Amino acid sequence: MPHLVEPLSLPYVWRGEDLAAEGTVLPSGHAALDAHLPGGGWPMGSMVEVLQQRAGQHVWQLVLPALAQAIGRQTGPVVLVGAPHEPFGPSLQAQGLPPERLLCVRAEKPAARLWATEQALRCAEVSAVLAWLPQAKSAELRRLQMAAQQQGRLLFVFRGLNARHDASPARLRLLVEGVDTLTLHILKRRGPPIETPLALPACSARLAALLAARKTRVPDALSVPLPRRSHVLDRTAALT
Repeated sequence: MPHLVEPLSLPYVWRGEDLAAEGTVLPSGHAALDAHLPGGGWPMGSMVEVLQQRAGQHVWQLVLPALAQAIGRQTGPVVLVGAPHEPFGPSLQAQGLPPERLLCVRAEKPAARLWATEQALRCAEVSAVLAWLPQAKSAELRRLQMAAQQQGRLLFVFRGLNARHDASPARLRLLVEGVDTLTLHILKRRGPPIETPLALPACSARLAALLAARKTRVPDALSVPLPRRSHVLDRTAALT
Protein backbone atom coordinates (compact mmCIF):
# COMPACT_ATOMS: atom_id res chain seq x y z
CA MET A 1 0.00 0.00 0.00
CA PRO A 2 1.52 3.37 -1.05
CA HIS A 3 2.58 5.73 1.68
CA LEU A 4 0.28 8.76 1.91
CA VAL A 5 1.86 12.15 2.55
CA GLU A 6 -0.10 14.65 4.54
CA PRO A 7 -0.64 17.81 2.42
CA LEU A 8 0.30 20.04 5.35
CA SER A 9 3.75 18.45 5.48
CA LEU A 10 4.58 19.36 1.88
CA PRO A 11 6.95 22.35 1.64
CA TYR A 12 5.19 23.82 -1.44
CA VAL A 13 1.73 23.83 0.13
CA TRP A 14 0.70 27.17 1.62
CA ARG A 15 -1.16 26.86 4.90
CA GLY A 16 -3.60 29.56 5.96
CA GLU A 17 -1.93 30.12 9.30
CA ASP A 18 1.41 30.95 7.63
CA LEU A 19 2.52 34.06 5.77
CA ALA A 20 2.56 33.34 2.07
CA ALA A 21 5.86 33.47 0.23
CA GLU A 22 6.15 36.48 -2.07
CA GLY A 23 8.32 37.06 -5.11
CA THR A 24 10.54 40.12 -5.04
CA VAL A 25 10.04 42.41 -2.06
CA LEU A 26 11.62 45.63 -0.81
CA PRO A 27 12.16 46.00 2.94
CA SER A 28 9.89 48.74 4.24
CA GLY A 29 12.57 50.16 6.52
CA HIS A 30 10.41 49.36 9.57
CA ALA A 31 11.49 46.09 11.17
CA ALA A 32 8.25 45.78 13.16
CA LEU A 33 6.23 46.05 9.95
CA ASP A 34 8.43 43.74 7.86
CA ALA A 35 7.95 41.00 10.46
CA HIS A 36 4.25 40.94 9.56
CA LEU A 37 4.54 41.32 5.78
CA PRO A 38 4.71 38.24 3.52
CA GLY A 39 8.28 37.95 2.30
CA GLY A 40 9.42 40.58 4.78
CA GLY A 41 8.72 43.74 2.79
CA TRP A 42 6.62 45.61 0.24
CA PRO A 43 5.66 43.33 -2.67
CA MET A 44 7.01 44.27 -6.09
CA GLY A 45 4.52 43.82 -8.91
CA SER A 46 1.54 44.08 -6.59
CA MET A 47 -0.67 46.90 -5.35
CA VAL A 48 -0.34 48.10 -1.78
CA GLU A 49 -3.51 49.93 -0.76
CA VAL A 50 -3.27 52.47 2.06
CA LEU A 51 -6.44 53.86 3.66
CA GLN A 52 -6.33 57.18 5.54
CA GLN A 53 -8.72 59.66 7.12
CA ARG A 54 -6.56 62.57 5.94
CA ALA A 55 -4.90 62.19 2.57
CA GLY A 56 -1.14 62.49 2.66
CA GLN A 57 -0.65 62.23 6.42
CA HIS A 58 2.55 60.30 7.30
CA VAL A 59 2.82 58.95 3.75
CA TRP A 60 6.53 59.69 3.41
CA GLN A 61 7.46 58.21 6.75
CA LEU A 62 5.72 54.99 5.71
CA VAL A 63 7.08 54.54 2.18
CA LEU A 64 10.22 56.67 1.88
CA PRO A 65 12.79 54.04 3.00
CA ALA A 66 11.58 51.68 0.28
CA LEU A 67 11.49 54.43 -2.35
CA ALA A 68 15.11 55.29 -1.56
CA GLN A 69 15.95 51.67 -2.41
CA ALA A 70 13.75 51.61 -5.51
CA ILE A 71 15.56 54.51 -7.18
CA GLY A 72 18.77 52.54 -6.84
CA ARG A 73 17.29 49.76 -8.96
CA GLN A 74 15.82 51.93 -11.71
CA THR A 75 17.09 55.07 -13.42
CA GLY A 76 13.66 56.62 -13.81
CA PRO A 77 11.54 58.71 -11.44
CA VAL A 78 9.12 58.01 -8.65
CA VAL A 79 5.78 59.13 -10.09
CA LEU A 80 3.23 60.86 -7.85
CA VAL A 81 -0.29 61.03 -9.28
CA GLY A 82 -2.71 63.45 -7.62
CA ALA A 83 -0.56 64.04 -4.53
CA PRO A 84 -2.52 66.19 -2.04
CA HIS A 85 0.54 68.22 -0.96
CA GLU A 86 3.73 69.46 -2.58
CA PRO A 87 6.68 67.29 -1.48
CA PHE A 88 9.29 69.08 0.65
CA GLY A 89 12.47 68.47 -1.27
CA PRO A 90 15.17 69.15 1.38
CA SER A 91 13.61 66.68 3.82
CA LEU A 92 13.36 63.95 1.18
CA GLN A 93 16.92 64.66 0.04
CA ALA A 94 18.20 64.23 3.61
CA GLN A 95 16.52 60.82 3.80
CA GLY A 96 17.86 59.43 0.54
CA LEU A 97 15.30 60.52 -2.07
CA PRO A 98 16.58 63.39 -4.25
CA PRO A 99 13.68 65.66 -5.26
CA GLU A 100 14.81 65.58 -8.88
CA ARG A 101 13.85 61.89 -8.94
CA LEU A 102 10.18 62.83 -8.36
CA LEU A 103 7.69 63.35 -11.17
CA CYS A 104 4.43 64.94 -9.97
CA VAL A 105 1.36 64.51 -12.17
CA ARG A 106 -1.47 66.90 -11.35
CA ALA A 107 -4.86 65.58 -12.39
CA GLU A 108 -8.19 66.41 -10.79
CA LYS A 109 -10.60 64.18 -12.69
CA PRO A 110 -10.71 60.53 -11.54
CA ALA A 111 -10.42 59.20 -15.10
CA ALA A 112 -7.32 61.31 -15.73
CA ARG A 113 -5.67 60.03 -12.55
CA LEU A 114 -6.37 56.41 -13.48
CA TRP A 115 -5.00 56.92 -16.98
CA ALA A 116 -1.84 58.63 -15.69
CA THR A 117 -1.28 55.90 -13.10
CA GLU A 118 -1.58 53.10 -15.64
CA GLN A 119 0.73 54.84 -18.12
CA ALA A 120 3.32 55.36 -15.41
CA LEU A 121 3.15 51.68 -14.43
CA ARG A 122 3.75 50.64 -18.03
CA CYS A 123 6.79 52.91 -18.43
CA ALA A 124 9.89 50.75 -18.28
CA GLU A 125 12.09 53.30 -16.49
CA VAL A 126 9.74 54.27 -13.65
CA SER A 127 11.01 53.26 -10.22
CA ALA A 128 7.70 53.34 -8.32
CA VAL A 129 4.21 54.85 -8.50
CA LEU A 130 2.22 56.55 -5.73
CA ALA A 131 -1.37 57.37 -6.69
CA TRP A 132 -4.18 59.05 -4.75
CA LEU A 133 -7.37 57.50 -6.13
CA PRO A 134 -10.22 58.11 -3.66
CA GLN A 135 -12.95 57.43 -6.22
CA ALA A 136 -11.49 54.38 -7.96
CA LYS A 137 -13.74 51.35 -8.48
CA SER A 138 -12.72 47.74 -7.88
CA ALA A 139 -12.54 46.96 -11.61
CA GLU A 140 -10.31 50.00 -12.20
CA LEU A 141 -7.99 48.99 -9.38
CA ARG A 142 -7.80 45.49 -10.83
CA ARG A 143 -6.52 46.95 -14.09
CA LEU A 144 -3.80 48.81 -12.20
CA GLN A 145 -2.93 45.66 -10.28
CA MET A 146 -2.43 43.81 -13.56
CA ALA A 147 -0.22 46.58 -14.95
CA ALA A 148 1.92 46.57 -11.80
CA GLN A 149 2.22 42.78 -11.96
CA GLN A 150 3.23 42.76 -15.62
CA GLN A 151 6.00 45.30 -15.06
CA GLY A 152 7.06 44.20 -11.57
CA ARG A 153 6.43 47.73 -10.36
CA LEU A 154 6.16 49.03 -6.79
CA LEU A 155 2.68 50.59 -6.52
CA PHE A 156 1.01 52.38 -3.61
CA VAL A 157 -2.63 53.46 -3.96
CA PHE A 158 -4.08 55.82 -1.33
CA ARG A 159 -7.80 55.96 -0.60
CA GLY A 160 -10.14 57.18 2.14
CA LEU A 161 -11.52 55.24 5.08
CA ASN A 162 -14.89 54.97 3.32
CA ALA A 163 -13.30 52.36 1.04
CA ARG A 164 -12.51 50.02 3.91
CA HIS A 165 -15.38 47.62 3.19
CA ASP A 166 -15.12 47.82 -0.60
CA ALA A 167 -13.76 44.89 -2.59
CA SER A 168 -10.14 45.39 -3.60
CA PRO A 169 -7.68 43.39 -5.72
CA ALA A 170 -4.78 44.55 -3.51
CA ARG A 171 -2.90 41.73 -1.83
CA LEU A 172 -1.93 44.05 0.97
CA ARG A 173 -4.28 46.62 2.54
CA LEU A 174 -3.29 48.94 5.37
CA LEU A 175 -5.16 51.48 7.46
CA VAL A 176 -2.95 54.29 8.77
CA GLU A 177 -3.91 56.75 11.49
CA GLY A 178 -2.39 58.67 14.38
CA VAL A 179 -0.42 61.87 14.93
CA ASP A 180 2.50 61.50 17.35
CA THR A 181 2.62 57.74 16.77
CA LEU A 182 1.82 56.06 13.48
CA THR A 183 -0.84 53.40 14.14
CA LEU A 184 -0.98 50.87 11.34
CA HIS A 185 -3.69 48.23 10.91
CA ILE A 186 -3.05 45.38 8.47
CA LEU A 187 -6.51 44.77 7.02
CA LYS A 188 -5.50 42.24 4.38
CA ARG A 189 -2.43 40.17 3.66
CA ARG A 190 -1.60 36.73 2.30
CA GLY A 191 -1.61 35.04 5.66
CA PRO A 192 -3.56 34.86 8.92
CA PRO A 193 -5.36 38.02 10.09
CA ILE A 194 -3.64 40.26 12.60
CA GLU A 195 -5.88 41.96 15.12
CA THR A 196 -3.32 44.06 16.99
CA PRO A 197 -2.26 47.30 15.27
CA LEU A 198 1.40 48.17 14.87
CA ALA A 199 2.90 51.33 16.34
CA LEU A 200 5.55 53.08 14.26
CA PRO A 201 7.27 56.43 14.87
CA ALA A 202 5.50 59.31 13.13
CA CYS A 203 8.81 60.85 12.02
CA SER A 204 12.18 59.47 11.00
CA ALA A 205 14.93 58.86 13.55
CA ARG A 206 17.03 61.62 11.99
CA LEU A 207 14.22 64.17 12.22
CA ALA A 208 13.39 63.11 15.77
CA ALA A 209 17.04 63.64 16.80
CA LEU A 210 17.06 67.08 15.17
CA LEU A 211 13.88 68.15 16.95
CA ALA A 212 15.22 66.89 20.29
CA ALA A 213 18.45 68.82 19.75
CA ARG A 214 16.54 72.02 19.00
CA LYS A 215 14.49 71.65 22.17
CA THR A 216 17.65 71.56 24.28
CA ARG A 217 19.34 74.43 22.46
CA VAL A 218 16.53 76.98 22.49
CA PRO A 219 16.33 77.38 26.32
CA ASP A 220 20.12 77.75 26.46
CA ALA A 221 20.03 80.48 23.83
CA LEU A 222 17.25 82.34 25.65
CA SER A 223 19.17 82.23 28.94
CA VAL A 224 22.21 84.06 27.52
CA PRO A 225 22.02 87.74 28.59
CA LEU A 226 22.06 90.30 25.82
CA PRO A 227 25.21 92.45 25.68
CA ARG A 228 24.92 95.98 27.04
CA ARG A 229 24.81 98.55 24.31
CA SER A 230 27.49 101.24 24.12
CA HIS A 231 26.30 104.86 24.63
CA VAL A 232 28.68 105.91 21.88
CA LEU A 233 27.03 103.52 19.46
CA ASP A 234 23.59 104.73 20.59
CA ARG A 235 24.51 108.32 19.80
CA THR A 236 26.01 107.34 16.46
CA ALA A 237 22.87 105.43 15.52
CA ALA A 238 20.70 108.39 16.51
CA LEU A 239 22.71 110.75 14.30
CA THR A 240 22.37 108.50 11.28
